Amino acid sequence: MERTAVNPVTWSLEMGFNQGEVVSGETRTLYISGQTAMSKDGRPEHEGDVAAQLALAVDNLEAVLNAAAMSLSNLVRLNVYTTDVDALFPHYGVLVGRLGGAGAAPTTTMLGVTRLAIPGQVVELEGTAVA
Repeated sequence: MERTAVNPVTWSLEMGFNQGEVVSGETRTLYISGQTAMSKDGRPEHEGDVAAQLALAVDNLEAVLNAAAMSLSNLVRLNVYTTDVDALFPHYGVLVGRLGGAGAAPTTTMLGVTRLAIPGQVVELEGTAVA
């Protein structure tokens, strides 16, 4: 697979994402359902702790990728849903650091939503990966 970043502007790189990516020669595409701060047995974790919820959501996203023999470096698209954009931004470095450590800068959209499916959850990550 070959990935080519498309960045007519560069400010997004400081925030950890590309404006666009051209993917060619892909062999497999993984569409990842929204991942939140849920334990392995399906219990919501870290109510009221945005940083811990974001970290566990990234862990859960990475677990799905690993189960498909992929990693964060395979992400080409990431949607971030949050019930509180202002509360999430101070902790956004948790996500950017994990992506940067994997050499990933997927196209990204952040959306403020009224609520998520599980009460008490404030962040959900949905992705698309290509290998």
